[in-house]
Amino acid sequence: MSGVIGARAAEAPRALCILGHPVAHSLSPVFQGAALREAGLEVMYDRRDLPPEALQQELAAMCASRTGGNVTIPHKEQVFALCTHLTAAAQRTHAVNTFWWHGPDLCGHNTDIDGVTATLTALCPPEFAHEIVVLGAGGAAAAVLVAIEQHAILHASPVRIVSRTSARAAALVAKLGSRATPVAAIDEIAWSQVGLVINATPLGMHSGDDLPVAPSLLASHTRVFDLVYRREGTAWVHAARARGLIAEDGLRMLVEQGAAAFACWFGVQPSREVMWASLGVDRPDDHAARC
Repeated sequence: MSGVIGARAAEAPRALCILGHPVAHSLSPVFQGAALREAGLEVMYDRRDLPPEALQQELAAMCASRTGGNVTIPHKEQVFALCTHLTAAAQRTHAVNTFWWHGPDLCGHNTDIDGVTATLTALCPPEFAHEIVVLGAGGAAAAVLVAIEQHAILHASPVRIVSRTSARAAALVAKLGSRATPVAAIDEIAWSQVGLVINATPLGMHSGDDLPVAPSLLASHTRVFDLVYRREGTAWVHAARARGLIAEDGLRMLVEQGAAAFACWFGVQPSREVMWASLGVDRPDDHAARC
């Protein structure tokens, strides 16, 4: 691995895709395709469903075709390990969600931080002074922890991280040098003190999944951020709102990380209005501004 690189591709990709497993649910081709057309760029964006064992071979073929793109579950940490060049954000999170090529070398960046930051700023008022709970210990959780530590309002808030295995949460905290405190189980959380709970797990991607946390456990001041997204909203967000809580799913994060990736590949900002319109949903409110 070489030194830190800037978050801008020297050579724009000739094609784009999102790598994941599964990936059929991804809306990235929808809003990125709309932004590409609006910008007059003749670049296609598609989905590629790859099991982990097929990832390295597929990346070699993508190098030959100069195909860049995005990375989602479960490949963010594996792509990080395969990159020759990394941005500071990728090095900080140990995860890559955006990539391009420099000659034969794979370059990786992390724009999930941008997406998380935009949502945290929209959700949390300036006077926020509560504990934060993060669920999950993968690449998405890493971006969440880094975004929190860099956030102007939230950086001083106590953070607890819960994973299905406490050892994985502890390993993530140690890897990042994070000040977050690993917690062995959800029932160890004092929910009355929590002002923000963030789901950074895949729980909720499939209909019938359990809710990450029962809304009945949450205090009336608690805000909910579900990184999982659906056009119609996730079950957890609907349940939280039914209880009167301010809640948002991962659509804002998705669009903002995608817009940041677009700027990395092409050196110009995409039209966020076009991106949102392509999804057929309204751009979400800034909750913090009205609280």
